[in-house]
Amino acid sequence: MLRTEKVLQLRGQQGRSVRVVREHYLRPDVPCRSALCRAACPRDGKLLSDDVTHYVVPDCKVVQDYLEILELPELKGIIFMQTACQAVQHQKGRRQYNKLRNLVKDARHDCIVFVNEFHQHSYLPREKGESMEKWQTRSIYNAAVWYFNHCLGQMPVVMVTEDEDAIKQYGNETEGVFVISFKNYLDNFWPDLKPAHELFDSILQARRERESESQENHGKEYPEHLPVEILEAGIKSGRYIQGTLNVNKHRAQLEAFVRLEGFGSKETELRSDILIYGAKARNRAIHGDVVAVELLPLQEWKGRTVALCENESEDKAPADTTGDPMPTGKVVGIIQKNWRDYVVTFPSKEENQSQGRNTQKILVTPWDYRIPKIRISTQQAEALQDYRVVVRIDSWESTSVYPNGHFVRVLGRIGDLEGEIAAILVENSICVAPFSEIQMSEMPVSSSKNPWKVNPEEEKRRLDLRDTHLIFSIDPKGCEDVDDALSVRALPNGNLELGVHIADVTHFVAANSYTDVEARARATTYYLADRRYDMLPSVLSADVCSLLSGVDRYAVSVLWELEKESYEMLRVCYKKSIIRSAYKLVYEAAQALIDGDTSVVGDIPELENLDERTRQKKLDELVWAISKLTDIARAVRARRDSRGALELEGVEIRVQLDDKNNIHDLIPKQPLEVHETVAECMILANHWVAKKISEDFPHQALLRQHPPPRQEFFTELRECASAKGFSIDTRSNKALAESLDKANDPLDPIVNKLLRSMATHAMSNALYFSTGSCPENEFHHYGLALEKYTHFTSPIRRYADIVVHRLLMAATLKETKGDVKDYIFSHKDLQELCRHINNRNRAAQRAQKQSTELFQCMYFKDKTPEADERCIADGVIYSVRTNGVLVFVPRYGIKGAAYMKNKEGLVISCQGDGSCEWKPGSLHRSQNKITSTTSTGESVTLSLFDHITVKILVQTSRCHADTIKLEIIRNAPHQTSGTEVSQKNFQVVKSELVKEVSESAEAAQRAQEKASIEVMDEDYKEYCQTKGGSLYQLLEEIRDLALLDVSADVRT
Repeated sequence: MLRTEKVLQLRGQQGRSVRVVREHYLRPDVPCRSALCRAACPRDGKLLSDDVTHYVVPDCKVVQDYLEILELPELKGIIFMQTACQAVQHQKGRRQYNKLRNLVKDARHDCIVFVNEFHQHSYLPREKGESMEKWQTRSIYNAAVWYFNHCLGQMPVVMVTEDEDAIKQYGNETEGVFVISFKNYLDNFWPDLKPAHELFDSILQARRERESESQENHGKEYPEHLPVEILEAGIKSGRYIQGTLNVNKHRAQLEAFVRLEGFGSKETELRSDILIYGAKARNRAIHGDVVAVELLPLQEWKGRTVALCENESEDKAPADTTGDPMPTGKVVGIIQKNWRDYVVTFPSKEENQSQGRNTQKILVTPWDYRIPKIRISTQQAEALQDYRVVVRIDSWESTSVYPNGHFVRVLGRIGDLEGEIAAILVENSICVAPFSEIQMSEMPVSSSKNPWKVNPEEEKRRLDLRDTHLIFSIDPKGCEDVDDALSVRALPNGNLELGVHIADVTHFVAANSYTDVEARARATTYYLADRRYDMLPSVLSADVCSLLSGVDRYAVSVLWELEKESYEMLRVCYKKSIIRSAYKLVYEAAQALIDGDTSVVGDIPELENLDERTRQKKLDELVWAISKLTDIARAVRARRDSRGALELEGVEIRVQLDDKNNIHDLIPKQPLEVHETVAECMILANHWVAKKISEDFPHQALLRQHPPPRQEFFTELRECASAKGFSIDTRSNKALAESLDKANDPLDPIVNKLLRSMATHAMSNALYFSTGSCPENEFHHYGLALEKYTHFTSPIRRYADIVVHRLLMAATLKETKGDVKDYIFSHKDLQELCRHINNRNRAAQRAQKQSTELFQCMYFKDKTPEADERCIADGVIYSVRTNGVLVFVPRYGIKGAAYMKNKEGLVISCQGDGSCEWKPGSLHRSQNKITSTTSTGESVTLSLFDHITVKILVQTSRCHADTIKLEIIRNAPHQTSGTEVSQKNFQVVKSELVKEVSESAEAAQRAQEKASIEVMDEDYKEYCQTKGGSLYQLLEEIRDLALLDVSADVRT
């Protein structure tokens, strides 16, 4: 190893240049990562293929400007030099650098990083007076030459650069190493790769437009952003406040809020978000950016809008529609840009003509209301006006009203189901490409003819529970990925042993393997309304790791010894085990056995084909185990209840499939006690594992915290409850739980459901965190009333659980003096991983919600209320605004706005029979009600929790997602033709919704391109277990996505 020095010019806090000399170590054994290597370089990890015609080395500028072209899977044999990667990190920011890192890690892309600056034969020191750009280009060329020689000239190396001087200087210097422009490279090596050429033209055109604009003498549209060093000093002093910009999607042109992320000064007294009013005050910040804000003088503070409003139609808020003044500020700088891919729509032909003569410059409208229009340069505007398109923002200069961007790719036709689903995935940055061959090669072999078997050597290292424990699972019907099972038995000393057994996924997913890297990137299984995208290949999730009955499986078991009467925990142990589940029960059958109904024996396949005596003996054992499990769960739940555990409102549904695996029906999951039993056992396991790993790794364990909500978020809940005469105490989780239990209207059970739903919305989100990031008194889980909590019980569908399994194994290894370094992350890496998983969970929640709304709109879109009674439903008012009410429709689970004043200024008037019409008049809103008075003196008052009849319509939008619109048609509950709509009928209607939209979309798609459907279905099988058989998971987990440890089943 050689020691040298590296001179850096860094910028100090005052903006002055500081010369820093650092030690720099060089070594001869840095691996080349090429399959062609004959020099005995280490060959572990990802290798560059030898099955290509050449290797390509992009320089810094090419990597920075054309990374999305290099992301195309057709481009192979790419060597990213360390010099170019560091230039991206320093000049393009963390988001672009992370994209580059993810590209290199992705096994589907044939590319590697060569750390040229640490290899003693490829490193070049920077010469005196040499510019940074020239040194970078020289270093990359020198490394390319070394690489060519290192591979013994077996593979030509092409360096691509935008530096004309470098092309002239190095172009003919070394035989076998070519230096050409990136355009020349695409034209000569990839002449038929149309996406690459379209992207190149789009990026180049956008860059030229920016350059020409900067040369023109435009006036300033926005103030310049302050330099970073001034922003940092201002945040420290308390003059500026740092936070994330959240744009109000209902008033995207006017209202945005900055959620506080901490203050430089402890004297800051702000306890609410900061309002950013108007585009000028937003100063080119885009939704999601981390910004620095300066507060305006008190007399300039404004109130947030309290009126109902439609996104596109209202640009100004009347003075009487705003609430009390709140802290108001302006953006003075952007600390971190969080730009991403955006789905947009091109203007229609008429709109395009109205934009002006220069139609190459087009203003496209993003699908997300919160994103401003983006100016791109293209000649394809007319051809693409009926499609959803992906664009990226390049810059937003202070002289430009709109940001500048470029075209990336086409998604699909507007209104087409697959195109709209693709838009939802892109908007949430969800990548669901099929698992690669190299990832699948890491999977165990298992088939119907050759099922997976236990390894004899592994069997010796595990606790064998197959013959000693009665183990069974309890899941919804149709569940494939059984990742948990339970057991309970009497011990010789009279005490009980409770066992929770979780699939040992980490045995098959080695740390930092290709499958592990992919699972970490996905972080979770994504559930949409008609499909799911798995985190792990289905050979694991539906087969080898699924704890099915009658087969041997590896598990991680948590075993408690309990006192036989009080069920107090006496001892606990954590073991790698081998289990054989005896029964795969469904919830309904398990509940029937608890209730003493043995008629369900026919629904338990494991009890078939047995003689009567054996069957009865096994049935008695099973009934005892389930009943004892229920007793234990009641005792554990009672202890949590005494500490203030919350029960909040959520949707509980399971899907019923037909023989073709299509959704046939949605059955309401009745509130069975067995749901609570299984959930309590899972919560117990998660809690005890959290205690174990946090004790052994106090600074680098992954836990899940649920902070107490801010009291001001409960204001609406308290006001709504008071309208019904209830008092809600929110001072603690225990007081809140008791208040919600008491707030029950015997005449209208929907009231309690809505109050619990409001309580859910007031909650903070539960988040993963590293124990080294905050003091132990902040580990508390508010909703579950537990001091420590984590996720351990679902490693098939959550990456956090995989991390926790490794931590638990490391903790048990520590007890035996084993090596644990391969099992754990450093605190810094773990905290970064937690941020990533939290981000992906929020994306999963949004995608699930948006796909459900898509199906709702597609279902109602072609129906007319006059002809179809399904468009008329009962609604319950749950919030009052200045110009209307917010309504919940129980029959469909829809929430929406119902206006009492229309765009023409007319107000709603009710006739003697309760029917409504529009008349001239005025509205008056008080705390819990709103009164409409016509000019002739007629008046109608609507109050919180009133039942009204609404008409369900779809508000279509060419550029955005369609939305549900509600219209009040009667000031009275909806009367059905027969009996009142039951919960079961509600679910049947929802099942018809999903089924009808799916069939309609598939029929339309088949009519357009029958052949491509077969290809699409083949792709689905690779990375999506079923297209329709996973909706039960989606709907079971709505609460897990929102709060979601407070669930009525095991999914906490």
